[in-house]
Amino acid sequence: MGYVKPEAVVEQMIQAGAYKASLSAKDLLIRGFLAGSLLGYAVTVAFSAIAQSDMRIVGSLVFPLGFVMIVLLGLELVTGNFALIPLAVLERKTTVGRMLYNWFWVYVGHIAGTFFYGLLFWISATKMGAVPEPVVGKMIAKVAEANTLGYAELGFVNGWTVAFVKAILCNWMVTLGAVMAMVAQHVIGKIAAMWLPILTFFALGFEHAVVNMFLMPTGMLFGADITLFDWWFWNQIPVTLGNLVAGFTFTGMGLYLTHRRKEEVQPQEAVEKAA
Repeated sequence: MGYVKPEAVVEQMIQAGAYKASLSAKDLLIRGFLAGSLLGYAVTVAFSAIAQSDMRIVGSLVFPLGFVMIVLLGLELVTGNFALIPLAVLERKTTVGRMLYNWFWVYVGHIAGTFFYGLLFWISATKMGAVPEPVVGKMIAKVAEANTLGYAELGFVNGWTVAFVKAILCNWMVTLGAVMAMVAQHVIGKIAAMWLPILTFFALGFEHAVVNMFLMPTGMLFGADITLFDWWFWNQIPVTLGNLVAGFTFTGMGLYLTHRRKEEVQPQEAVEKAA
């Protein structure tokens, strides 16, 4: 499949981070919007598979299709950018300001895209509210309540800690998916490499900020008994922070510190001979 060595992958990560940081607000909004919509598709396909099979692992096997489309189409996923752009900052190929600029506009694009797809899905599934919620809609509403009110029941410290840790465990895998796409030179190899970590995070039920941008508002459309405050305070904020920590620390910095190419030092004998 045209395997690319880790040292070369880290170089690609740095270059990708620099490129992403250079994009305009228009491009970031459009690519973030499309990425959010595609993840919404992936979640509904996965939940449909779970409803039909009554097995979460079946939904996990199909969920990565959304991530694959995002990466192959060169779209923007803020959780992946948490790992890539900081490396470009460390290498002085971009600035902290450009990094934050990217994260902000992509995040806004995700919110718009996930809500837009969620609204269209609700219209399609309920015929504008004329028929009862389908099984998938009820599942989305149930998950939305569990991932907000469930944390609220634990209290601030415990609730935020659990959400934060589950977000770390999630984006450790998601950012690995973004990086694994770089270990192969051919499309089939890229797809296979990406599929593994994305399947892992979904199968284990961890927390992804962009997926939750779809689940929470769409869950409210399908009758979830939560508020905007519940969504943001008990889920979106701690999950985003956890995703950021995992992407930057465990994937970005972890691979950078061990695989970053260093200048080769010539042996003393070679230096003396050259002199």
